[in-house]
Amino acid sequence: MPRATVPLDAIDRHPALAFALTDELPPFVSEWHAHRHHQLLYAAAGSMRLETAGGSWLLPPQRMAWLRGGLEHRVTAAAPLSLRTVYMAPRLTRGPAAECAVLEVTPLAREMLAFAMRWGPDAPAEPLAEAFFHALAALVEEWARAPRDFMLPMGRTPELARAIAYALAHLDGACGIEEAARAASVSARTLARRFESETAMSWRQWVSRARMLRAMEALAAPGASVTRVALDVGFGSQAAFTRAFETFAGESPSAYRRRVG
Repeated sequence: MPRATVPLDAIDRHPALAFALTDELPPFVSEWHAHRHHQLLYAAAGSMRLETAGGSWLLPPQRMAWLRGGLEHRVTAAAPLSLRTVYMAPRLTRGPAAECAVLEVTPLAREMLAFAMRWGPDAPAEPLAEAFFHALAALVEEWARAPRDFMLPMGRTPELARAIAYALAHLDGACGIEEAARAASVSARTLARRFESETAMSWRQWVSRARMLRAMEALAAPGASVTRVALDVGFGSQAAFTRAFETFAGESPSAYRRRVG
């Protein structure tokens, strides 16, 4: 299988309409970077987090992300990761309208992503590859019509950045708006108003989503305990955590852990 050893600048110079990379990676944090090519990132095993200037996306196992060419981003994996990437030249497709989106990996998508790995950066050009990647690009547009809401908006101003950093560090306990406002050196009323203006979410909605995304990431780890994860994201009982998780993810924490573990 092709290894992900192609330098970033070589990716943008690659002449193929599309090509694929696969790698088994240890925990890592990438540099901020951008590609001219569009990208499909697929977590075959493990989970990763994508960051852009506008937000943070969780990419749990068996999900893929669409990244538009030119979008500056960073990738973080807290545990070992089986990464599959397809790079698509802009002349192949305009792609979905969104700059970044997390998509379901249907059985068809899973098989196509696996099949795409035969065309690494050193593979010779052939008509089958061109036809295949045209079909994959068209299907990505179809799949992107129903994205999963795994995005956590980030604020644009330093005050919101401080409040968000406080919340992310305190998801296991008190991260109310009053405490976050003190950390941001603004009043709670000012923080609430500016938070909704910059993120289009209320503080409570944002914290709830942050807790669920943190829980999904933790449950994907080997040996994860539902009870331990519930406590780590601020729930006093497993029953309350299960209800919140089912509402957000559409399945119970135990079912999710079995499916992605």
